[in-house]
Amino acid sequence: MAEEKCMCKRRTLRSDKDKKSLLNRLKRIEGQVRGIINMVEQDAYCNDVLIQSAAVNAAMNAFNRELLSAHIHNCVADDIRNGKDEVIDELMLTLQKLMK
Repeated sequence: MAEEKCMCKRRTLRSDKDKKSLLNRLKRIEGQVRGIINMVEQDAYCNDVLIQSAAVNAAMNAFNRELLSAHIHNCVADDIRNGKDEVIDELMLTLQKLMK
């Protein structure tokens, strides 16, 4: 299996603890999504599928909050300290996308 490369221009170095926490959240979400796929394949009742879908949305929101907090405390704060105020505009665009 070929290693996937990040097409991102910038990178964030995370501690092993932080990376593990984020990856664990994503893997749980992945499992929830697989569960929903199975539910649809097995013709589960719409309301039951919707409840599980809402749970995935809540889990993604929790992931986003954790990642956003780390981003603001580390990346954004460091850039502002280094005079890179354009990071504020980048953050505002990100917040607008998260709030859709």
